[in-house]
Amino acid sequence: MKSPRKAWAAAIALGVLAASGATVAAATPSARHASASEEEQLQKLYEDAVAEGGRLVVYAGGDKPGQADYLKNAFVKRFPKMKVDTVVDFSKNHDARLDNQIAAHKVVADVVHLQTLDDFPRWKKEGALEKYKPVGWNKVYDKIKDKDGYYSGLFFIGFADVTATTLGGNAPVEAQDFLKPEFKNKLVFTYPNDDDAVLYYFKQLTDKYGTGYLEKLLAQNPKFVRGTADASAQVGKDGYVANFGSSGSSSGLSTTSIPEKSPWVAWPQTGAILKDAPHKAAAKLYMSWILSKQYQETSYGWSARTDVATPAGRKGVFDYPNMNPLGLGAFMGDRASLDRYKALINLYVGDVKGADPADPEGRLGLYPVDQNGTQG
Repeated sequence: MKSPRKAWAAAIALGVLAASGATVAAATPSARHASASEEEQLQKLYEDAVAEGGRLVVYAGGDKPGQADYLKNAFVKRFPKMKVDTVVDFSKNHDARLDNQIAAHKVVADVVHLQTLDDFPRWKKEGALEKYKPVGWNKVYDKIKDKDGYYSGLFFIGFADVTATTLGGNAPVEAQDFLKPEFKNKLVFTYPNDDDAVLYYFKQLTDKYGTGYLEKLLAQNPKFVRGTADASAQVGKDGYVANFGSSGSSSGLSTTSIPEKSPWVAWPQTGAILKDAPHKAAAKLYMSWILSKQYQETSYGWSARTDVATPAGRKGVFDYPNMNPLGLGAFMGDRASLDRYKALINLYVGDVKGADPADPEGRLGLYPVDQNGTQG
């Protein structure tokens, strides 16, 4: 993904990404905070973060270095005295990394926002998360936040269709369209056994159409790559014209669309502050900023806040009959069932091949503080 911000902007046709909201700067807000404007609360949090040292480390789920720089850059522009290190990697790598940091009592991350939605209830139970209700908390959808304030959905990510602009009206839309003879040798997908959101996409398809759908899809001789960014970026190049299960590319060679009948996937990328975060004041500022109405109204796609308008031309994120934003979390919460399906998919598509696209040189290690793997 050449330009993460442009790539996400290209995906706005899906309503793919939205930062969201939350209220008060403390788990039990005071009367003064309750009556203060969000801007006043953010300014006070900013002062606290600067006094703390002005440092912040964020671990962000993704599959390309710099993929979350649009967040870091917007945050630093808003709060110029802050220094932020944002480390992007597969969520399944970050959660293992965080488990190790927690167990070793050497936590270097302050905030995490990941796709591995099942981790957050577990971390809460283990006492690994900081209880904190950010600015705008009462405006966040109840369905995507912890009632006690330990974690919250921060923005929605959606995976649907990515098709080459050259196809025009002939672009595939529904799952069955991808089986048409004209698309043989022209499809490119992320390994579903490498990304649980893509795995869930395939699970929904086999639930609806049976494993026979997989057999027909594989008969199209699709290309499989690591990372949704690389899969969508390939569309429109080298003869590849279509993909489902990713969120769009900044190349200008493709467009995104949502199927009307076939299942697709969207979910609230969820975030939290670590209990042993080195920079808690900065972490509270970041969580409150990303969930503030001011940021949400200028962000992409559906908001996690109930008081921010749905993107033009789209239904509410909970109003699609062929997509349940809570489905991925339920799927990931049943690890035994997930692992059984992953083993089945592995028989169809084979073992995952290739380097981690978020860390191609294997430099991040156990305690990364920046994208180059440098430790603080």
